Amino acid sequence: MGGTSIAAEPPVPGAPQVAEPGRLRRYAVAGAFLAPAFVLLGVWILYPAIYTIVRSFFGQSGFDDFAGIDNYKTLFSTSAITTAIKNNAIWVAIVPALITALGLIFAVLTEKVSWAVAFKTVVFMPMAISLFAAGVIWRIMDRQEPQLGTVNAFVQVFHDMFHPPGALSDAVPSTTNVSGSTTEGFVLRKPLGAGGVALLGVTAIPPTDVPKSAVQAVAPKADPHGITGVVWRDFKPGGGTPGKVESQELGLPGVKVELRDSSGKTVQSATTASNGTFAFKDVPSGQYRAAIGASTFAKPFGGVSWLGSQLITPAIIIAYIWVWAGFAMVVIAAGLAAIPRDVLEAARTDGAGEWQVFRRVTVPLLAPVLSVVFITMIINVLKVFDIVLSVAPESSQADANVIALAMWRTAFTQFDFGLGSAIAVFLFVLVVPVLALNVRRFRREV
Repeated sequence: MGGTSIAAEPPVPGAPQVAEPGRLRRYAVAGAFLAPAFVLLGVWILYPAIYTIVRSFFGQSGFDDFAGIDNYKTLFSTSAITTAIKNNAIWVAIVPALITALGLIFAVLTEKVSWAVAFKTVVFMPMAISLFAAGVIWRIMDRQEPQLGTVNAFVQVFHDMFHPPGALSDAVPSTTNVSGSTTEGFVLRKPLGAGGVALLGVTAIPPTDVPKSAVQAVAPKADPHGITGVVWRDFKPGGGTPGKVESQELGLPGVKVELRDSSGKTVQSATTASNGTFAFKDVPSGQYRAAIGASTFAKPFGGVSWLGSQLITPAIIIAYIWVWAGFAMVVIAAGLAAIPRDVLEAARTDGAGEWQVFRRVTVPLLAPVLSVVFITMIINVLKVFDIVLSVAPESSQADANVIALAMWRTAFTQFDFGLGSAIAVFLFVLVVPVLALNVRRFRREV
């Protein structure tokens, strides 16, 4: 130690000092980057918003016609606008909750199936087209005629299962020997006994309504132990004798015929063959009347008037849910994938069933995601416009009116820009609280 000396290391030279840019320069650089955004926001958002607010206090003729708050009073005194407000209230009360619920159900169920990707693709596919195009699709699908509208064609399948249409719908008796109506059936006036023949001629049947299996009508032979008869289209091209079966007159197959006793009670029934003939076997002694049953004249399903004034709003809501259910499903499925699986397994290990796991674990953990979907749909529903315009025909647009559509029609079809601006400001006021709630939720999550 005594002969050892320790030499101090020379100091390491520090890095060269870089002059810090001035505050003014930093602001200038930031301003240069933000200037384009500020210009666009000012031109496309700030100026139109201020102009709309100012314009709402003036009348239809322009800024030389100061109206004060008269336009805002008109909002709640004009039937078209009050209908729009009521419809928007219905939309807000129903649509966001339904879309969120459907998205949650789809997201949970698709986790347990092997074809989840295909199902999600099909459900999300309507998002690939515009709301206006989706409205056009549903307007065609909602046509009242079952042969044209897909929805009513689907409804017709179930309707005809329980209320099948009759073989005839608009027929009338060809002679006074037959009386009655399509609601009660056509009854032969003359009572018959065993061995009698019932001739039930009908007319006013268009050729297109005659069953394709119909062949030449035949007058049946008498049966001493029963009653026979024929139902036919009593019309001969070129003229003929009413009440008489002639050549070129077709029998009516598939017609339900009833044999009624003196009290009007049906004792037997039969269905006509392709030539229109029918027979009641082993008829007891007595007097009876042959009748064409009322079910023969049952009207075919005419379709539900989805585009009429009564159902137009539910029809549009269904179309809107069809478009947005895929969005809700994808967003909620992403949130569902982020849930820790050990939490779910722990609940199952503790004895919770699948429904309890879903209700007490999955849904609470998905609450932030569900609120995002729900609030987003409230904002979208308040602004709904194009799908209403494309689905509702002109005859029922007044019944399907919403605030955004009322604003457009007032400003650009009636050219009342003062009242139209007031409607726009009113819509903005409705959206602001929802936006504030959304911003607050974002800050709380951050």
